[in-house]
Amino acid sequence: MPNELFTASLPDKHDVEEGVVFAPRFDASGLLTAVVTDARDNQLLMVAYMNSEALKLTLETGIAHYWSRSRKSLWKKGETSGNMQTVLEMRTDCDQDALWLKVSVAGEGPTCHTGRNSCFYRKVVTAGGTSSLILELQD
Repeated sequence: MPNELFTASLPDKHDVEEGVVFAPRFDASGLLTAVVTDARDNQLLMVAYMNSEALKLTLETGIAHYWSRSRKSLWKKGETSGNMQTVLEMRTDCDQDALWLKVSVAGEGPTCHTGRNSCFYRKVVTAGGTSSLILELQD
């Protein structure tokens, strides 16, 4: 359920796309997609989801908070690993249903729970001239 902070006055389509009012459009599950990149080198780190509470906490603290769909709970990125994400810039897309977070990651540890710096470590490729698709590890 969206927080009243973000729903006080929903602007019309033109204002959403061209105006200055931040009016995030949460989906039917109450979530926004958040694309996260490293502010230093623009490396794509992860894609996560935010509900209104996660967005509010992120805005209040400057530390990225997300909604874990699998655990069905709030998740402060890096709380257990120490690799917290400080949000340096937040952008929204044209219809305000997705966010782009440019972050600074504390520590030297990985962003991904698999131990990698990015969650996007595999490339989808065609297998040897066939129509089968496989995943190829990337550096």
